[in-house]
Amino acid sequence: MEETKLNLDVNEKPPIPKWIILAIQHVFAMFGATILVPILVNAQAGETVLTIPVALVTSGIGTLIYILCTRGKSPVYLGSSFAFIAPLAAAYLKGGIAGAMTGVMAVGLIYIIFAIIIRIAGKNWLDKLLPPVVIGPMIMIIGLGLAPSAISQIGLGTGAIFQWKEVVVALVSFLVTAIVAVRGKGFLKIIPFLIGIVTGYITAVCLGLVDFTPILDASFFSLPAFAFPFINYTPSFSALLTIAPIALVTMAEHIGDHTSLSSIIGKNLLKDPGLDKTLLGDGVATFVAGLFGGPANTTYGENTSVVGMTKVASVWVIGLAAIFAICLGFLGKFTALVSTIPNAVLGGVSLLLYGFIAVNGLKVLIQNQVDFNKTKNVIVASSMLVLGLGGAAISIVSGDLAVTISGMSLAAIVGILINLFLPNEKEESSKTVEVKKEKKEKIKA
Repeated sequence: MEETKLNLDVNEKPPIPKWIILAIQHVFAMFGATILVPILVNAQAGETVLTIPVALVTSGIGTLIYILCTRGKSPVYLGSSFAFIAPLAAAYLKGGIAGAMTGVMAVGLIYIIFAIIIRIAGKNWLDKLLPPVVIGPMIMIIGLGLAPSAISQIGLGTGAIFQWKEVVVALVSFLVTAIVAVRGKGFLKIIPFLIGIVTGYITAVCLGLVDFTPILDASFFSLPAFAFPFINYTPSFSALLTIAPIALVTMAEHIGDHTSLSSIIGKNLLKDPGLDKTLLGDGVATFVAGLFGGPANTTYGENTSVVGMTKVASVWVIGLAAIFAICLGFLGKFTALVSTIPNAVLGGVSLLLYGFIAVNGLKVLIQNQVDFNKTKNVIVASSMLVLGLGGAAISIVSGDLAVTISGMSLAAIVGILINLFLPNEKEESSKTVEVKKEKKEKIKA
């Protein structure tokens, strides 16, 4: 793994004023997606399954648990997982809050079991399982797969009615973030994301796109609506098969996200602290989230992008962001304030964030000099990109069990299998090459 020059390395702690601002930047990065998961789950279930304050608190607690499990060696932020939106809603409709939360805790236990297996079996097999020709496209799919979300937030999706105000706000957010990232000096250069959001928000306010009603209606302090087993409900295994199998799919995403971050910071996180410890941290965090009545956790590409753009990989910054997230769960006014950020603002900065992930995947292929003159490499990469970005999905239904594998998860599985079982091309021996060369020279003569 090639060393990368960082403004702040993993274990470096910035001065307190910078520390606070850098942490707030990560809070902004994770906030939109983290609160969107409860909204979408509730919409699918038709009832309140999850609440935003609980999602924020469990996100922060989960990140701190992850940092402890990885011994502070991996600057990862854990937020609410989108992969479990449909399964959570289905589990709730089948077994109520008991079925949904029991399922989330089961997912955490599955992660922990796999972490133990990897710990015992070792991890040298990872290089063979995940060579650069698989890793590169996997990272590209993560970024490009998020691209439609950014375009939708801006309001430029297919069939969308053109709204010039949203486009102007997105453009301002994008340009300010890009200019600060390229031309900014000193501390400004490492907070382009935060500056872009604040500038975009002010622009949105001037154009009348911000509704302050949620802020006025919210209370200053409020206790999140936690749901504890044996207190608020009795654990139920009625919907376990509806949600637990998704853990096998999200583990592929876990590996992909850590591979992406590894290439960004120039440290192989799958070897140190190790996949066993990162899976353990993710698993314990998800189990605790279910214990509190929150959604399953996952590594956040948005925060990984912030690390990549700012070259600030400090776990101290990630840890403080986690503490802020926990506090936000109890601060109704501030939660409401951040929730009023228009989608156009987030879409504008996401153009850079998501694109950065994709380009980083391309960087992996270039740095490792993957030879695309070899047909096998072309087949592996092209198959992964088409499956991952083309909307391919495989649904397995057996009685009450329903598992869907799609997107990066499906692409990763197919890429790994093709690379392992497709035979390598026969390479001509030096003697054969020499004979052919002599024949050509005779023909010319």
